[in-house]
Formats: sequence, C-alpha cells, structure tokens
Amino acid sequence: MNESSPRQGSSAASKRKDARRNQQTLLDAAAAVFVTSGVDAPVREIAAKAGVGLGTFYRHFPTRADLVIAVYRHQVDTCAEACPALLTAGPTPFAALERWIDLFVDFLVTKHGLAAAMQADSTGFEALHAYFLDRLVPVCTQLLDAAAAAGEIRPGLDAYHLMRGIGNLCIGTDSDPRYDARRLIALLLTGLRRPHRT
Repeated sequence: MNESSPRQGSSAASKRKDARRNQQTLLDAAAAVFVTSGVDAPVREIAAKAGVGLGTFYRHFPTRADLVIAVYRHQVDTCAEACPALLTAGPTPFAALERWIDLFVDFLVTKHGLAAAMQADSTGFEALHAYFLDRLVPVCTQLLDAAAAAGEIRPGLDAYHLMRGIGNLCIGTDSDPRYDARRLIALLLTGLRRPHRT
C-alpha cells in the first residue's frame, strides 16, 4: 500500500528542485532585463529570456512588486556572496574591489525603479534598505581592508561613504543617455589609489 510513497516523495522533491531552479532562472533573467529595460520591462520579455511560460512566471511572482523585491534581494545576495571568489581569483585586492564595484553598479541600475514599484509599501522598502546595508557594507569593508593591507589604497576608507558616493554617481543614468556613470566611478576608484613613490 505504501510502495509508491518513496517514488511520490522523490517526485515531490524533484518538483521543488525544478521550482527553485525556475525561480533562480527568472531572477537572473529579470535582473538582466531590468538593467537594459528598467523595472517596467514587459513580463513576457523576462519570461522569454528565462525560457519559461507566463504561467510559471506568475506562479512565482504574482505581482510586479513581488518580482522587483525578489530581484533586489537576489542581487544583494549575489553582490555579497561574490566577494570571497573575487578576492581569490583577482590578481590583486584592488582588482577584486573594482570587479565588485561593477557588480554593485549593475545592482544600483536595477534598483532605480524600486521606489516607484513599492510606493504603497514604505515599510517593505525600509526593510529592504536595512537588508542592503547589513549585507553589503561589511563586504565592501572587507575589500577595502584587503586593498589597504596590500598597500594599494589609502587606509581608513569608509565603505558606507564609498557606496553612497557611487550611488549618487549612478543617479541620472536612466534619464540621460549621454551620461556614463561608470567613467566617473572609474575616476573615483583611481582617486583611492595610493600614489606610487618614485
């Protein structure tokens, strides 16, 4: 009578794994589409990029706000979790910092539409902002400390202020096609370098 139970359990576990994989694929696709098309990009475009149907999309994200919040958290986690690999793979800690800042800027570009998407839920926005700070400030601090310990940048730089400065430089990227925030951010990072002694 219970002979089919292990198979049913295995099938349910497989469905859960598929659902998690679909959700992850949708989050990756939405993050990429948001960078190029903004948070108001058509759902159909995101589903097509993820290779899933609209039914699957709406099962995971019934509203656009659900999607935007999930992408926000997903990108915060991706930024936070990238640090150890970047420090290991990068030729120098400063190179790891530059690569991490690139990921952070991608996140900021995506984040611009969040406030509008969540206008009715300021408490939700505050909770996400706290999550953002709790996850990312320590990571940026770790990268700055590593670069300072290697003698590549001036010591004592504050991660929160650097992140705020980069955020401010990103404002306007979605409204002025001539404005290239990444060029200014590159100049800012160059300014962190210790002058070479001759």
